[in-house]
Amino acid sequence: MTPICLVNGLEGAALDPLDRGLQYGDGVFRTLRVDNGKPRWWDEQLAKLATDASHLAMAWPEASAWRADLANLAGRLSGGVLKLLLTRGSAARGYHPPKAASPTRILIYDPTPLMSDAWPSAGLNVRICDLRLGAQPRLAGIKHLNRLENVMARAEWSDPDTHEGLLRDEAGRVISGVMSNVFLWQGGCLRTPRLDRCGVAGVTRARLLARAATAGYRVEQCELDRDDVLAAEEIMLTNSLIGLRRVACLAERTWPEPVVSPRLKFLLDA
Repeated sequence: MTPICLVNGLEGAALDPLDRGLQYGDGVFRTLRVDNGKPRWWDEQLAKLATDASHLAMAWPEASAWRADLANLAGRLSGGVLKLLLTRGSAARGYHPPKAASPTRILIYDPTPLMSDAWPSAGLNVRICDLRLGAQPRLAGIKHLNRLENVMARAEWSDPDTHEGLLRDEAGRVISGVMSNVFLWQGGCLRTPRLDRCGVAGVTRARLLARAATAGYRVEQCELDRDDVLAAEEIMLTNSLIGLRRVACLAERTWPEPVVSPRLKFLLDA
């Protein structure tokens, strides 16, 4: 199954080697699940992409340009993954962001079945990573193209029975998974790490926080350490591809049965 790539709306077009996304990671992206030919939560994902681009003072294409890209794939979407990338565009060498650069819009559709769909429904096996995330409040929450920390953390294991790794910052605070956001259920409260120093604020995370609060759940964004996580009544991971999945095993602890995750998954998917 060969991925389809559009660069500024053109299928098969090459990326300029001078593009700042390639040179410096100067860009943002979103990853969407595609089910039955429809990208999941398209409007929310596009809005978050625009917000992240604005935080980096990047020019933003009209939403109609993204919709036109999606229309170019009409009839060819089934299941798989759709990735939207926006870079600051091509420019002469140097870190200084050019004011006149025209952004590069990239859409990639990969119809390959998701490996995560084969993960056990009974719960995930998760490890704690050695790599520590560096703090950079100006980039906190943004899904930018500089993801080397995640690459290095993911290289820490090759066991296919380990599904995800938890990331901490230099102070030992739990921030996220390598490719997911983290939620804990403890004492009748849905808790998730604050992301004001580092980490990615995912669309699925925001959606769950909003829907849980509307449904009357007590929600909290707070500092959490390893002991907080291991003491939780239930641990859950979220991202746009897996939705919400509960953790069955982490370090020395196991959680054999769900507590609140089925109800929260229903809220998320509704």
